[in-house]
Amino acid sequence: MEQYEPDRTSQAEAAAIRRSLRSGRAAMTRRALMGGALAAGGVGALSACGIPAAGKSQGGVSADDHSAKEKVVRFSNWPEYIDVDDSGKHRPTLDAFRKQTGISVAYTEDINDNDEFFGKIQPQLAAGQDTGRDLIVLTDWLAARMIRLGYVQKLDASHLPHAFANLSEQFRSPDWDPGRAYSYPWQGISTVIAYNKKALNGVEVKSVSDLLDTPALKGRVGLLTEMRDTVGMTMLDMGKDPAKFTDDDYDAVLARLQKAVDKGQIRRFTGNDYTSDLSKGDLAACVAWGGDIVQLQADNPDVAYVIPDSGYMTSTDNMLIPNKARHKTNAERLIDFYYQPEPAAELAAYINYVSPVADVKPYLAKIDKTAADNPLILPDKAMQAKSHAFRSLSSKEEAAYQAKFAKLTGA
Repeated sequence: MEQYEPDRTSQAEAAAIRRSLRSGRAAMTRRALMGGALAAGGVGALSACGIPAAGKSQGGVSADDHSAKEKVVRFSNWPEYIDVDDSGKHRPTLDAFRKQTGISVAYTEDINDNDEFFGKIQPQLAAGQDTGRDLIVLTDWLAARMIRLGYVQKLDASHLPHAFANLSEQFRSPDWDPGRAYSYPWQGISTVIAYNKKALNGVEVKSVSDLLDTPALKGRVGLLTEMRDTVGMTMLDMGKDPAKFTDDDYDAVLARLQKAVDKGQIRRFTGNDYTSDLSKGDLAACVAWGGDIVQLQADNPDVAYVIPDSGYMTSTDNMLIPNKARHKTNAERLIDFYYQPEPAAELAAYINYVSPVADVKPYLAKIDKTAADNPLILPDKAMQAKSHAFRSLSSKEEAAYQAKFAKLTGA
């Protein structure tokens, strides 16, 4: 069995985590958050404390499945990342699942940060123990790591007919889980260009090049502290593929960004705190997260967005079944439930992120026509075709790229 070598956390990576926890997506509740801090310390720190390194075994480790006798599934998710009724006491889709299947859901909002949660469950996974959870939701980069370490179980396709049939094409085959053998998306998010129409005062913004090169925007442009979003969007603008780039490609992107920084084009690199500056007009335009823009537009008609012709970045949070889960079949049934259009529509109407379920629009329109017509919630096929994902990084690449990005942003 191949032995896992713990990832080491560089100073740049640690700085990236602190930025994310302080002002990035990890600082927000899940309704204003999709990414998460880089996994720092996690495995390396735990190994240093005497936790055994994990063996790598594709397919994970199953346990005796008690689903038939124990009608429950233990589900860990992020705060405010599921529908809630007006009383705040009930979660309608989970209630509907129980009525449909007879399976109760022990639902816990105990994932506040990817790194923190990984540190919580890693000792049990490394020791081959049940984490006390049957289903967890993790951001794509950590989902990739969990699969690589053999910490999650391969899904039984026979239990996932709706998921297999209804998964949106743009999310079907990420490089870290080809064919979705181990994971299914819970929700997705789009990284786009946002702007304040009043602050632009007639200046046209359609691309990252416009952000970086338009003299009238000097000092009024924002970029994100999340490396994958800022670098990925710039990479697309330069005609490079975020799914296949080389070290030279990455360096070329940073050189382009550095030029914009040096001439004072960039006001600052931000986490979610760009939303206030954009709404007020202190930022005329910026790279932004789609979920934020949906919320800002509800209160400010001057806020708008554009999908560049070169494309946009997309990412996902993903449902996975950890090793030794006691109720694997029940967990698979819950995954499949959320790929039925009715519960998928109800979930999307409440949380306003990208639904990974194809053909959900007519069902969402019955609940909220405005949401159904919003491509930041339901991308049409033309928009889906422009979506790109950042490729998986090795531990060595992660450290090197974050160090260079930290130097650019002044972290």
